[in-house]
Amino acid sequence: MSRIGNAPVSIPTGVTVAVEGNVIKVKGPKGELEQSFDAAISVKVEEETVLFSRSSDLPDHRSKHGLYRSLCAGMVEGVTAGFKKELELVGVGFRAQASGQQLTLALGYSHPIIIEIPKEVKLTAESQKGSNPKVTLESHDKQLLGTVAAKIRSLRKPEPYKGKGVRFTDEYIRRKAGKSAAK
Repeated sequence: MSRIGNAPVSIPTGVTVAVEGNVIKVKGPKGELEQSFDAAISVKVEEETVLFSRSSDLPDHRSKHGLYRSLCAGMVEGVTAGFKKELELVGVGFRAQASGQQLTLALGYSHPIIIEIPKEVKLTAESQKGSNPKVTLESHDKQLLGTVAAKIRSLRKPEPYKGKGVRFTDEYIRRKAGKSAAK
């Protein structure tokens, strides 16, 4: 029995959920999202909740039962409150500058890196003297936000010896000791 899949998704006021064929559409104050789902999973919208059920007990159907319920819950949360990710640039000379939907990064390479951010993601970059530069990404689409944040992080992953690189602000980097001097 899927505990996650059986839990109903509550619909807050101001949010509309519609099921058309194998597509679920969620519309709210922050935006509009849609997600297709497997035919083995049935979706019912009742008054203030969305209920998910599966046709059989096959392992594939059991896993998708919880998956689509979680995706729907994320969509409802995204169109009401939205999501936010913060990245921190740790390293000497590392800089970030935002102009519109373009992010320019100086990450210790011989050239600046320019990334075009999708219009659904709100971008801000701040640099204060004495602290590491921060890049903040906000969006109603959790999946897109995670993809963009992972792409930025992949440009210079944090290394374990000095901790330099692009990391999430709440991320813990496991540090290693360097070489010891020969005796």
